Amino acid sequence: MAETDIITAAELRLERLLDAPVDTVWQYIVDPELRAQWFMGGGIEPRVGGRIEMVFDHDRLSDDDVPMPDRYAPNRGKRWHETITAIAPPTMIAFSWSGGEAGTVTITLVDAGDGRTRLKLHHTGLRGPDDARNFGGGWMSHLDVLEARVAGRRVPDFWALHARSEAEAAAAVETSA
Repeated sequence: MAETDIITAAELRLERLLDAPVDTVWQYIVDPELRAQWFMGGGIEPRVGGRIEMVFDHDRLSDDDVPMPDRYAPNRGKRWHETITAIAPPTMIAFSWSGGEAGTVTITLVDAGDGRTRLKLHHTGLRGPDDARNFGGGWMSHLDVLEARVAGRRVPDFWALHARSEAEAAAAVETSA
C-alpha cells in the first residue's frame, strides 16, 4: 500500500507513479489486450454511455505457473460489462462498478515528468467495509501488476500480491473505522 493511499468504508483513493508516459499508460487502460495483462480484458466503447467489458482471466496475471485460489476459481471466464460515465482521452476514464451498485471508478493520469505518469484511482460509492476490503485488495494488487508491466518487469505470482493487498486493505479499513 502506498503511503498516499486512503481506504475507508466509503471510498478508495489509490495513487501510483508509473515508469511510462501518459499515452502508454492510457493504452494499458483502453486496449483490451494490454488491460488483460494487468486487470481484466474485454472490449470497450470509449465514449460516455459506452460499455467496458470485464473478462475475469486472472490466470494471465502471473508470469509463473501459479494456481488460482479456490475461492476465486468460480469466477474464471466470467464476463460482464460496466458503463463508462466519463472519459477524456488520454487522461481520464470513469465507469460504474457492479452496474453502479458498488459505485464508480475514476482513473486519472497526470504527466509526472521524465516520461512518468501519476495514476490516481478513486473508487467512490462503496457499500461498506466488505467492499472496501475486497475492492481495496483487488485494486492495489492490479495496480502493482500495472506498475510492473509498464516498467517491463515480471510478475511471478499475482495471487501473492493479492493476498498481501487484501491484508493491507483490511488493516486500513479497521484503522479508518
